[in-house]
Amino acid sequence: MASTYPPEIAVFLKGKSEYTIGLFNHFVTEYEKLGTILLEPTKTMIGLSNGKKRIAWVTQFGKNFIHVVFPFHQEYENLCFQKVGQVPGSHQFNHHFRMLYQEDINKEVLGFMKLALKGE
Repeated sequence: MASTYPPEIAVFLKGKSEYTIGLFNHFVTEYEKLGTILLEPTKTMIGLSNGKKRIAWVTQFGKNFIHVVFPFHQEYENLCFQKVGQVPGSHQFNHHFRMLYQEDINKEVLGFMKLALKGE
């Protein structure tokens, strides 16, 4: 799927840097290796779903990075996350991951991607 996206995703990616689109393609490809995902664009971000619920959001496309948020039911202190914060009034902890290089999707990050895919 990473090479060809539905029109609503292609429109969202229009004007983004080639480098950033490459990071996004790699992120999606690595997720697809773990299981079936659906891309669900909104006005401001692209959600990734396991078919039951959204498991991650790509919230920002910089010139040389993508910013991804993983929602979990507990806090995971980890060096791969730039920030972890509880959503006020809920049991959801948003884990912020900034991908600067394809190599940033390492064993540790893949573990959290799997955890999110299972619907932790």
